[in-house]
Amino acid sequence: MTLPLQEPVLVFGLAVIIFLISPFLMSKLRIPGIIGPIIAGVVIGPNGLGLLERGETIQLLGTVGLLFIIFIAGLELDIDGFKKYRSRSILFGLLSFFVPLLFGTVLAYYLGFSFSAAILLGSIVGSHTLLAYPIASRLGIAKNKAVTTAIGGTLLTDTFAMLILAAVVGLAGGDTSAEFWFRLIVSTIIFGLVVLVGAPFTAKWFFRNSNNDGQMEFNFVLTVMFVAGALALLAGLEPIIGAFLAGLALNRYIYDHGTLMNRIRFTGNALFIPFFLLSVGMLMDLSVLFSSLDAWFMLGVVLGSVLIGKSIASMVTSKIYHYNRLENFVMIGLTTPQAAATLAATLVGFEIGLLDVATVNAVIVMILLTCITGPYLTEKFGRKLAESETLEAPQLSDERPERILIPVANPKTTETLLDLSFVVRRAKASEEPIYPLSVVQRDVKSVENAVASAEKMLTQAIAHAASAEIPARSLIKVDRNPGRGIERAVAEERITTIIAGWNGQKSTKTKLFGSVIDNFLDHTNERAMIVKLGHPLNTTDRIMLLVPSGSDHKPGFADALRIVKGMAAQLNTLLEVLVVRDQTEPYEKILGDIKPNVTTVIHRLASWQELYRQPVESLRKNDLVIVMSARKGTIAWHPQLDQLPSRLAVANPESFIIFYPTETGETDVRGARGTEVPKEVLFRRDYD
Repeated sequence: MTLPLQEPVLVFGLAVIIFLISPFLMSKLRIPGIIGPIIAGVVIGPNGLGLLERGETIQLLGTVGLLFIIFIAGLELDIDGFKKYRSRSILFGLLSFFVPLLFGTVLAYYLGFSFSAAILLGSIVGSHTLLAYPIASRLGIAKNKAVTTAIGGTLLTDTFAMLILAAVVGLAGGDTSAEFWFRLIVSTIIFGLVVLVGAPFTAKWFFRNSNNDGQMEFNFVLTVMFVAGALALLAGLEPIIGAFLAGLALNRYIYDHGTLMNRIRFTGNALFIPFFLLSVGMLMDLSVLFSSLDAWFMLGVVLGSVLIGKSIASMVTSKIYHYNRLENFVMIGLTTPQAAATLAATLVGFEIGLLDVATVNAVIVMILLTCITGPYLTEKFGRKLAESETLEAPQLSDERPERILIPVANPKTTETLLDLSFVVRRAKASEEPIYPLSVVQRDVKSVENAVASAEKMLTQAIAHAASAEIPARSLIKVDRNPGRGIERAVAEERITTIIAGWNGQKSTKTKLFGSVIDNFLDHTNERAMIVKLGHPLNTTDRIMLLVPSGSDHKPGFADALRIVKGMAAQLNTLLEVLVVRDQTEPYEKILGDIKPNVTTVIHRLASWQELYRQPVESLRKNDLVIVMSARKGTIAWHPQLDQLPSRLAVANPESFIIFYPTETGETDVRGARGTEVPKEVLFRRDYD
């Protein structure tokens, strides 16, 4: 066996051993695990023990890992937050790039570099890589306003860095014509439009026709990411810009904590991203620092420009927008690491003769130091920020564990109902498992065979939940009818939410949904969502919430709104609220007090007939209608609520949810349920 290792099995085997052991060792030293592969790369690389060389395979897998980091950052970017804080992201991006650029350019020019080389070196330290973003994501602070500001600013810093690199390469080649600049600007604009317009259009069509095929969906996502990277190359930019824009383009179609998102994260974090970190470490040659005094000068220039420039940008932005100390340090931690654009620009500058060996090695050592500093700051202060946000979060009055029950009867709709339960579970910030349920009727000829069939169907449900890393506990109840079985499961398992599918048909004119659903609605007070989904959740363009008069007096109304807003945030959709025969001011106040913040529009409808004439008729194909309903005889119930499901079932929208908030302890207006209904609610109710 010769060194460096050439046998693919040995190369790959050594790499995965490093990926397994290094995070464990780093945790013992209280250092972020993401640093482990970088240090391992220094040790086993060509400038260390020489066990591995940075060959084509390592570079290929490392490049894919880099694209995954940037792509996932685009997917997880809080679009609503970015829109809300876009001015902050623009300001921070400008400061984060041009302040280090100014430091680096002036110092490099003072040290004798040509103007082109000085500008290139300044752009190198102006960019940054979101190396520490997986830490912020793991800590649950990805949607914090400071993190959103930092990620949004990254789009500007890396774009500016790549544009300057393209310009410097053109200048070095003697191409300074107006045609060159025109071609560069036009190609960049066309590239951006193709990705940001073409990818969402293609994604909407694909997800509507993929039939929830997990493998096809994952391959589609990879295709979009790499095609966008290739288009960036054609436009004269770096592939990381394409990967980031691809993530933004698919952001609203891949919701957080869904099965597809989990597969993307798992593939990137388990394999490709560690290869990128390993390849970065293999570039380091620490011996240069001890053989060349120039390397120390250059290391001081580039490292000082990065640390001082990024810190100034973060502090100024934090001061202007009143970010606290923890948010300021998290921003510094996220924007300090140098790797992606830095490596690309440095290697290109070396190849065209603008940067010498000492400068290249100084930049590489700087990369190592910043890749250690950034994740350390993000881990340390991000953890404290996550803890502070948890303490500040309002505590719910209902202290019961949030448990979601999904009665499954039709294998074709099971995965759709489960996907909805994942979104609701996330909106409630629940750590409890979900409960897929199958009810076997006691009077069937062979109960044993029926139970076996139920077990098989529930196994598929458990597998789908496991692919999204959502814990699940299957339930089988044997009872005289399905409705009674659901009622038993709610009581025995302390269920708080029931999500049940409906095919849009009812058995008799006297039934609201059918005997099964009507039965558990009549005999339970828990939160219930009766669902008819005709399109994939991730292709939803708009959520329309219908709120009948008096809903603001329901005990479970605010909690129901929290779920609806959480759904809108995860699906990145507009929330349009229609208030029927009531003033909008109370609802505006309640919505404003509930997190998360989503783009919300509120309208008032004077009558139920106006609802049928205008909003229902104008519904679009990808709208999701949510009716904030009420059980008969409780606050906010209206006879029209019993007619609405049938009307929606034959209207334009393919998808709607009849949402029954929790009514525990609430009184039936006929004296059957528990607390007194405010008189003003009764008097303003419309019974025409």
